[in-house]
Amino acid sequence: MTSRWQKEREAIVAAGREIAAKGLVAGSAGNVSMRLGDAELLAITPRGKRYDAFSAADVQVIDFAAEPVEGDQVPSVESLMHIAAYRARPDARAVVHTHSIYASVLAVAHLSLPPLIDEMVTSLGGEICVAEYAFPSSEELAEHAAKGLVGRNAVLLANHGVVGIGKDLRDAIGVCELVERAAQVYVFAKAIGRVNLLPPDVVESEQELFKMLHFKPPGESVG
Repeated sequence: MTSRWQKEREAIVAAGREIAAKGLVAGSAGNVSMRLGDAELLAITPRGKRYDAFSAADVQVIDFAAEPVEGDQVPSVESLMHIAAYRARPDARAVVHTHSIYASVLAVAHLSLPPLIDEMVTSLGGEICVAEYAFPSSEELAEHAAKGLVGRNAVLLANHGVVGIGKDLRDAIGVCELVERAAQVYVFAKAIGRVNLLPPDVVESEQELFKMLHFKPPGESVG
C-alpha cells in the first residue's frame, strides 16, 4: 500500500544518504525530519538504522506528541528535539541533526561559534551558541536545543553535535554544512593564534538581512 506521504518519506531517505555521503554523520548517528503540511505532523528517520540500509517504508510519521501515525519502526530517539525545534521555530519545515567533526569539537569544548564569515550571519543569524548539556533523547535536551534556535538557524549541542533548521531539507542540510565549514575555519584560526571577528556594525546589518529573509510577515513566503 502506497503511503499518503510517499514522496516526503523518500525525501527523508535521500537526505539521510546525503548527510552520510558528505561525512556529516557516520553509521546511524544523527537524524532527519520534515514537517508535513500545516498539521502538527512530521516524517522522521527511524531509530538505529544506517542511512544506506533503510527505505521510505522505514521512515516514521509521528505527531507533535511523538505518537505514531504511520510506519512500523521506532522513530528516532531525538524525536522530542525535532518537535521542540518546530514549536520554537514555526517557520522551519525541516530539521537535520549531525555529528560533523569540527562542529562537534566546538560542542565538546563548549565553545560557541562566533560570527567569522558573512554567510554565517546572513544564513544562520550570527553567533551559534552551545546549548546546555542534557542526556540524549531527553526532554531537557529538546528544551535546550529549542532555546538555542530562537533567532538562529542552528545550535551546537554540548558534547554532542549540531542541529540545523531550514525551509526544506536541502536548506537544513546546507545550514549544517555551513556550520561545519565555519567551525573548521574557527578551529584553524585559533590554532594559528589569530581570530578576527566580523565588525559589530557589519554583524548588525547582516542580522537585519537575516531577519528579512527568514522572518517574513504572515502570508509571505520565507526565503
